[in-house]
Amino acid sequence: MFIKPMLLQKTNDPFDNDKYITELKLDGIRIILSKWEGKVKLYTRHNNDVTSKFKELLDLNVPNGTVLDGEVVVTDPHTGKPDFEVTMERFMSLKTNHTIMFCIFDVLYWEGHKTTQMPLIERKKLLGEVLPSHPHVTPVKWIVGNGKAYFNLVKEQALEGVVFKRIDSIYQHKRSHDWLKCINYQFGSYFITGVRKDQFGVMLGKEENNKIINLGVMEFVPPEARKKIYRESNELITNETDEWIFLKAKLQCEVKYRNLTKKGLLRIPSFVDWVS
Repeated sequence: MFIKPMLLQKTNDPFDNDKYITELKLDGIRIILSKWEGKVKLYTRHNNDVTSKFKELLDLNVPNGTVLDGEVVVTDPHTGKPDFEVTMERFMSLKTNHTIMFCIFDVLYWEGHKTTQMPLIERKKLLGEVLPSHPHVTPVKWIVGNGKAYFNLVKEQALEGVVFKRIDSIYQHKRSHDWLKCINYQFGSYFITGVRKDQFGVMLGKEENNKIINLGVMEFVPPEARKKIYRESNELITNETDEWIFLKAKLQCEVKYRNLTKKGLLRIPSFVDWVS
C-alpha cells in the first residue's frame, strides 16, 4: 500500500529550538516500504513501484500492516558519507556491487494500525522499539534541538544538510512547514558560456589556464536574471549549434550548488546574484 509522503519546506538558516528534532539530511532515494498480505512492496515518493530494485529489503521481518518511510543510500567506502551518484548507479542496475542501506525515519502503519496522527516524538519512540535488526536497515539518529551545532558539523564533513521536524507534528501527506530542510550549499562565481535554445538553461564555465572549463547546465534562474541574459547575449555570441548558442565568457554570476559530481560538474546549480 502506497502512502503519499510528507515533504520538506526550506529554511535558509539552521536554528536552535527544543520544539524540533534535528536529523541528518540523507542524500539518497526516498522510499516507502509497505508490507500487506505477507508481501513487502517498495515505492518512490511519486508512487513508482521499485520493489525489484532493492531485493535486499524484501525479507525485512516486520508484521503485516506495516508502512515505513525512509531513504535508501549507498555510502562511500572510504568516507562513510552517502554518495548520491553511486546510489543512482545502484538504482539503475542490479549488476553493480554497491551495498545499500535503508535509513528509516518514520513509521506510518504498524500491525495494521495507522500511526500518522501520533505526535512525531511518539512515532520515533515506536520505531526505536519495534524496528528489527537487518543488515540493510537502520533507524535514522536524531537529537532534540541543537540545530546550529549540528549544521556546523555537517558543514565540516561536507554533508548535504540537516532536517528540522516539530516534535509534536502529525504526518501530513503534503509539503509542510512542520518539516524543514537546511541545505549545506556550496558557492562559487562562474561565467555563463551558453544559452540553450529550446527549454531554458545556461551553460556554466570557469577559466583555467586560459581555457574555459564546462561545469554543466543551470536551469534555476529568476525571471529578471533571465531577461538580462537574453538582452546581453546577442553581443556575446561566438558560435551555435541546433541546441546551443555559445557566448564569450563575460557574464559572471554567483551560483549555489549541492556539490561537485565525480565528473567535476556542479550538481543542481542555482543563480544567486550577478558578479559586477
